[in-house]
This record gives sequence, structure tokens and C-alpha cells, in this order.
Amino acid sequence: MLNRDVAELWSVLFDIVTDGEKRLASHFEAHQLTPPQFYVLKTLSENDGACRIGDIARDHHLTSATMTGLVKRLEGMDPPLVLRRRNSQDGRSVDVILTPDGAARFVAVQRALMDQLRAIFALLPEAERRDIITKVRLYFSVFSQRFPLGGLS
Repeated sequence: MLNRDVAELWSVLFDIVTDGEKRLASHFEAHQLTPPQFYVLKTLSENDGACRIGDIARDHHLTSATMTGLVKRLEGMDPPLVLRRRNSQDGRSVDVILTPDGAARFVAVQRALMDQLRAIFALLPEAERRDIITKVRLYFSVFSQRFPLGGLS
């Protein structure tokens, strides 16, 4: 019984993740972004629109050189979604600044994703929505505490 439940949950989670990746990629493509570009915009948005390029690279487990290439492509878009400038306190460091167009693009993708989720949740009664959120939150909390990312083997 336990093995069957574990296998069924794994199958459902795998379907959710793969479907979610496809849907996200479709949303990003509709807004002329790649997933890594979107995540750079997200990081900047979460950091009041500015962040050191090295910090963004670390957050996304990328090299500074790889992040520089991503940022250059975002900067080269028409209109530019980010700008780069030398850090005023450390001249060796480069800050990435989210432009108003970059912020608008991030919000547009986020809004499209939320609208899709809202449409699905609207089909469910409030009690079922709350139950889903509570159970997913509990699963994630227990799983992440029991098996922290650094402890994977």
C-alpha cells in the first residue's frame, strides 16, 4: 500500500513538474524570453530592481561569465530590459539594473501565469482550494525539512 502510494505520488509530481516546465517555457517564449532571462528579471524584481551580477550568478548557480552573457542579451533587447553599471562602492563589481521595460515584461509574464492559475482555481470551491494549498504546503515543509537540498545523496 505504501509503495503504491509513493509510486502514484511520484508519478503525479513528475507530471506536474514536466507540464509546468512546458507551460512556463510557452509563457516565456510568448514574451520573447528564455527561462534563464526570466529568472534574472525575477531576481532583480525581488531585489528592488538592482543587484550585483556576481550575486545573480551565485543565486542561479552559474558562472559570472555565463551570467554576463545573459545580462548582455537582456541589455541588447529593443527596448533594453536591463542596464549594467559599475558599482559605486566597488569599481570591480557590476550592478545590473532593471529598466521600466524589463519590469513591465516581468509583470506581464507573471500576470499571464497568475491568470491561468486563477482560471483553474475558480473552478473549485474555496474549501477545496484551501485544502490543496494546506496539503501542498505541508508536503513541501516536511519534505524540505527531512531532506534539505544540501543533503541529497
